[in-house]
Amino acid sequence: MSKKILFLLLVSSLAFAQNANRNYLSHSWKNNQLEIKTSDGTYRIKPYSDKIIETSFVPNGELFNPNSHAVIKTPEKVKTTVSKTANSVSLFTNNITVVINKSPFRITYSNNGKVLLSEKNGYIKKDSTEVLQFNLDNSEILFGGGARALGMNRRGNRLALYNRAHYGYETKAELMNFCIPLVLSSKLYAVHFDNAAIGHLDLDSKKNNTLEYETISGRKTYQVIVGDTWEDLVTNYTDLTGKQPMPARWTLGNFSSRFGYHTQEEVEKTINRFNADGIPVDAIILDLYWFGKTVQGTMGNLEWDKDQFPNPEKMIADLKAKGVKTILITEPFILTTSSKWQEAVDKKILVTDKTGKPATWDFYFGNTSVVDIFNPEGNQWFWNVYKRLINQGVGGMWGDLGEPEVFPSKAMTAAGKADEVHNIYGHNWAKLIADGYQRDFPNQRPFILMRAGYSGSQRFGMMPWSGDVSRSWGGLQSQMEIAMQMGMQGMAYMHSDLGGFAGDYFDNELYLRWLQYGVFNPIFRPHAQEDVASEVTYKDVHTKAKAKKAVELRYQLMPYNYTLAFDNNQKGTPLMRPLFFEEPTNEKLLNEKESYLWGNAFLVKPITNSIGPEPTYHEIYFPKSNNWFDFYTGEKHFGGKSDFVKIEEDHIPTFVRGGSFVPMIETIQNTSKYSLENFNLHFYFDETVKSSTGKLYNDNGETPQAFEKGQYEMLNFNSNNNGKELVIKLTSTVGKNYTATDKTVSVLIHNCKAKRIFVNSQEMVFKTFNEPLQIPITWKKGTTPEIKIEY
Repeated sequence: MSKKILFLLLVSSLAFAQNANRNYLSHSWKNNQLEIKTSDGTYRIKPYSDKIIETSFVPNGELFNPNSHAVIKTPEKVKTTVSKTANSVSLFTNNITVVINKSPFRITYSNNGKVLLSEKNGYIKKDSTEVLQFNLDNSEILFGGGARALGMNRRGNRLALYNRAHYGYETKAELMNFCIPLVLSSKLYAVHFDNAAIGHLDLDSKKNNTLEYETISGRKTYQVIVGDTWEDLVTNYTDLTGKQPMPARWTLGNFSSRFGYHTQEEVEKTINRFNADGIPVDAIILDLYWFGKTVQGTMGNLEWDKDQFPNPEKMIADLKAKGVKTILITEPFILTTSSKWQEAVDKKILVTDKTGKPATWDFYFGNTSVVDIFNPEGNQWFWNVYKRLINQGVGGMWGDLGEPEVFPSKAMTAAGKADEVHNIYGHNWAKLIADGYQRDFPNQRPFILMRAGYSGSQRFGMMPWSGDVSRSWGGLQSQMEIAMQMGMQGMAYMHSDLGGFAGDYFDNELYLRWLQYGVFNPIFRPHAQEDVASEVTYKDVHTKAKAKKAVELRYQLMPYNYTLAFDNNQKGTPLMRPLFFEEPTNEKLLNEKESYLWGNAFLVKPITNSIGPEPTYHEIYFPKSNNWFDFYTGEKHFGGKSDFVKIEEDHIPTFVRGGSFVPMIETIQNTSKYSLENFNLHFYFDETVKSSTGKLYNDNGETPQAFEKGQYEMLNFNSNNNGKELVIKLTSTVGKNYTATDKTVSVLIHNCKAKRIFVNSQEMVFKTFNEPLQIPITWKKGTTPEIKIEY
């Protein structure tokens, strides 16, 4: 870095002097760590990569705690320079510069010469809490803090960090099930506060350009993460905290779910109805009636109620033969009325009070304690429950109430007091299940549906959902924001109970709009209280027919969606992406909370209000990077402009980026029938796009780390357009342990008026060139088919 830039950094941070009582004493650089001794403690500054720096403050009299619940990255060998002047010490990576000014003491972070943030007062000790305080500039917009419904820009809010359910929420929910101590800025940096204890995240609520993290105890450690783009920033954060494993392919299908199925007969009848109606379905989820006839008094039984489910193994096997997985709800609460209570007491696997006895308290379901999953015995006891169920054939696990829903401060765990571990209970619960699968069922990809977690929970394969949302238009209106925000925070599979959960509001229009949004949601799972049926198959004839179309489109997009899952697994890239990912400097887009990108190819605008009988039009902005084509009509919309689009009853506005490849299949009953022997490859021609690429990732949909094991194929698509000719090439990469097969591909080229078409240099003769052009390709393994179109 030039001395001029360094001088500018020092001058620009001069106004942000830190704690006046903090004086620089000395510094040292060893073992890839810069240590700054001050009058009230020691800073430890450590690069993890060129784009990630960790800073810890250790007050005098305390020992540094190296244990993180979030971070799994091993620091890279980073080319780092440390320099000093009479009044400063500076640490440089290729991207990040940290300047420590000696007097007055202050720390400033920058990326490629651009100041990002600085410590204000830094560490402050209060009577009952500890604070880390930073300066913001007055223009930046802030995201993060977990799952909330507050609008995309969360600046101005003081956010509690205490996982808690918000039953029946609609357009506003200040506190929800996922509290993640992560802040992302429109200046393309993130700050992650690496401490699990409860507290608050203040995003400039006093409007004095201050960011403040306040906690009851624990580490004073934070990471500053930078990115060249939003995708890069999210990739770097998930490098730090872990990538989501590839989900099993079936998890991208349709779920049959409600609160709840009371009997074995009801389960079997429901799936038979799906099949009779020809509605695709891949799994059925059993709520708490599988272990008890009543909602209250039975939680913690964790055994089949044989009166209601007389032969669960046969039921599961029969469903599996039809290609349908069985998923069971479990909770960590063991009621004093549960059949497992005495066993749990005798084995000492419950949280305790200060006397060492099981801590108990009342909540909605009864008098209870909770499994101490931080205790090795409690952890193993709980896993043994899951292991037994998996051996019976259960295909996935639902972990409910994992905030934990009620967890009094008096409770003690093996890892500390309740308030110290409250926010990582769901996180460690998911880890317990993921670790157990890896150890005892290493050939299965787990499905772990949970409504509470923490920074990095994605690495356990957690599928988060947005809790007990109101079954109302207001409930639907908040769902895109929650999913986009969580995707930016690593939790890319955040989704909602399609149709809404809470209440008995009956509105088929709302139901259909929610399902149409669900097509472009990470998980497609209608679920609700049983007052109004959530399953497509139980709807009236007209609603069922329209909803079936949405389910069928979900399955037709399976190749595209599975490839999105692969990109997320490799790079952390969200499946649902805010429009500002395309235009980071477009201030209007920073607050856009409904329109979003589904992968790179699709722009989606859910309909979140009731539409009357008169023709209705919505204004939609089309990102300037490309032109966009209506997925249903083919109409072209120019990038960088807004258009009024007519709203239709049977779908939501959906557009495809010019130059995109979208692989699709015909509808299947479930993913057990999935095959790429025959598939459709849609290409959206735009004469302004000179070249483009696309891909389709494929493996067996089941084996963990199939890509890393070489058990995969990658089908690559490439277009080149010189203004007269369009050339499309198909190539493939096959893993060393994968056997490729021949494929029949129907290439559908949209928006292109052809004069002549050549396949592998042979001219094809068509009576007419329809829209879209439909070109059959026999793709022999190991070959590279080429289509040339003169237009």
